[in-house]
Amino acid sequence: MNWGFLEKILSGVNKYSTSIGRIWLSVVFLFRILVYVAVAEQVWKDEQKDFVCNTLQPGCKNACFDHFFPISQIRLWALQLIMVSTPSLMVALHVGYREHREAKHKRKFYKDKGSIDGGLFCTYVISLIFKTGFEVGFLLAFYYLYNGFGVPILMRCTQEPCPNTVDCYIARAMEKKIFLYIMVCTSILCIALNLSELLYIVWKQLWRHFSRRYVPVEQQILKNSQLHVSDDKGFTSSEQLENTKVCTPEPAADAVEKPASPVLQS
Repeated sequence: MNWGFLEKILSGVNKYSTSIGRIWLSVVFLFRILVYVAVAEQVWKDEQKDFVCNTLQPGCKNACFDHFFPISQIRLWALQLIMVSTPSLMVALHVGYREHREAKHKRKFYKDKGSIDGGLFCTYVISLIFKTGFEVGFLLAFYYLYNGFGVPILMRCTQEPCPNTVDCYIARAMEKKIFLYIMVCTSILCIALNLSELLYIVWKQLWRHFSRRYVPVEQQILKNSQLHVSDDKGFTSSEQLENTKVCTPEPAADAVEKPASPVLQS
């Protein structure tokens, strides 16, 4: 299977992700896609052919294999990769919608089209919830379908049309168990990263809202306090201004010159 298209899609989403989201993408590339393509497909190749039972009863081997492996582990792993990577496309589509909107109206509506705010914040949160839900769901599916995360060498089968209890053997059981443990540990790590990123962006959004609401009020109080700084005499600037107006002497009434009286001539 060619995983190049998925790699290109996730690489495009990478520039709109947070730092924790970029770590998640690196884990997906290195410990999932690369391990799957390079090794895992070869380990589970022809798994039904390598499944051996000590009976020649026609149909018994197929019945036992279907009982122990209702879904192929490697195919379920591939389906998990696709499902946990798909929600990231929601973020890329939302950013594409923003770009289309600005191009259509020929106006700039956003300071940064990839900034996680407004509607993009809700889209990002929803994508993280879906990714975490898919991770948990597939872990539970693996656990209940295969009775745990182990791969035993010997399994006893009593399914029809087997005439009695039949011993069946899985080829390279230890090797398959190691890669299954890698898948489980990677899923747990991705769940932890998704929850950390969810808490991070929610905290960042709350802090931004808090800063917009309360920081300007504090700056206004600081500005007002600077206008009433005390001078050396102990008066504030406003008090000093009032004191200057009160202490300024007014001109005396007798100092005002009056016009001379006209001289009466006899």
